[in-house]
Amino acid sequence: MDDQREARMRGLSSFRLKVIGDALLTFSIAGGTVIPRMMGSEKDSMASMTILVVCEIVSWVAVPIFSWLLVSGYEHTSNAGMYAARLLALAVISEVPYDLSTSGASVDWSSQNPVFGLLIALLMLMVMDWARRFPDRLRRVIVVAVAASALVWVLVLRIGVRQKMVNVGLLIVAFVLVFRLLRTRENTMIFAAGLVGAMAFVFPALGVAILHFRNDELGYSHAWTRWAFYAFYPAMMLACVVIASI
Repeated sequence: MDDQREARMRGLSSFRLKVIGDALLTFSIAGGTVIPRMMGSEKDSMASMTILVVCEIVSWVAVPIFSWLLVSGYEHTSNAGMYAARLLALAVISEVPYDLSTSGASVDWSSQNPVFGLLIALLMLMVMDWARRFPDRLRRVIVVAVAASALVWVLVLRIGVRQKMVNVGLLIVAFVLVFRLLRTRENTMIFAAGLVGAMAFVFPALGVAILHFRNDELGYSHAWTRWAFYAFYPAMMLACVVIASI
């Protein structure tokens, strides 16, 4: 028992996964704000664009990580409605900082922040569970319909679309579907998620590889830790905007 516990503690807990994910998100935002300024590059120069693209691509490693954390959080929450409300509040609060950090404007409808993608994926999971009350054939129809609806919404709302590259919202929904539908078959789940990541310029597949070393432990015991992670995303984006403007 002690050996098993020690082996699990050596893996990546939810806390560690969130730290890794937040670090990658910071790298992404800083690549379009702080880093070019530190290097003395002009905003629209080739050097700045290169830094922005490289940082954005590297940040895609975080997409399957946060998708997994959403599925895991949904499975362990005692109130899915409150979970959705928290994500909605975070998405709304993060939108202006996201627009400022990605386009320089306080309102930019060309792309919405990825938290909206997590919210849509969560609502999809809630409907999928609600459909369990129906016969198998009808349940499958509902699951397919809600999955297709989620994919359409993230495309229409252009969630997480930057530099006309990968649609992060689309990836979030795809990963959440894989993680939920194949939850009981670890190797198949990881392999399928890896294929999804490989089709998105490979880097998201690296995030799937990181998930293979998770230990499914929470990793923290204080309630304030969860709220600190919620606050980090908008605060980090605002900080990068302020630092870049100095």
